[in-house]
Amino acid sequence: MPTFLLVNDDGYFSQGLQALRSALRKLGRVVTVAPDRNLSGVGHSLTFNAPLRMRRVEEDFYAVIDGTPADCVHLGYRVLLNEQKPDLVVAGINEGPNLGEDITYSGTVSGAMEGRLLGIPSVAFSAFGKDRESIDFNEVAKACLEVVKRVLREGMPDDVYLNVNVPSLPFEEIKGFKLTRQGKRAYKERVFRYHDPYGKPFYWIAAEEFGWHAEEGTDYWAVVNGFVSITPLQVDLTNYRAFNALRFLETP
Repeated sequence: MPTFLLVNDDGYFSQGLQALRSALRKLGRVVTVAPDRNLSGVGHSLTFNAPLRMRRVEEDFYAVIDGTPADCVHLGYRVLLNEQKPDLVVAGINEGPNLGEDITYSGTVSGAMEGRLLGIPSVAFSAFGKDRESIDFNEVAKACLEVVKRVLREGMPDDVYLNVNVPSLPFEEIKGFKLTRQGKRAYKERVFRYHDPYGKPFYWIAAEEFGWHAEEGTDYWAVVNGFVSITPLQVDLTNYRAFNALRFLETP
């Protein structure tokens, strides 16, 4: 029976986490470790300057006080599993997509990255819908479970983790599963300035326009056309194609 370490960045109360946890429990043991609050956009950060505490929610389910998704992976693996590697680290289901350059901000994707850094096969799952309220996470979880089954059966290369985006459709209406490349986003942020009751300024960063370029073969193209997007990622960020163009930087 496989063991899963399940994390997310939306918090332990997230509908996406609950749906994925229920689905994974059909296959094996699910040790769930999630932040005590919504930490969307926290990226791949670890807590080094403060202690961390875990609160037991129920059996094999813990909330980490002030912890990041990467912290949750470490506490789940090193404390709860006593460094016995699970069969799979699973992150999600994120309450919204993680497409294009947004993966660099994503705590969900970073949870899978942390699992890969620890030598554990890892997958991040996110849901794509017109808005969060319209997402049926139980249907999305069915597609996630299909990916998990295939990974357990076939395995993954040692240097790969997966970023999976699932369109919010009834499972029977999913057109298929596509290997995709990371797309490019087409929206912009803005910094809004406000004043508190004492006249002091504070700021809020928010996106004004959302969108991605719908190039065929990209993650966005897949989900908008009804396919599950599976993008293989790697921890090595080296741009090998740039070596020849940058030879001028080397000394003889």
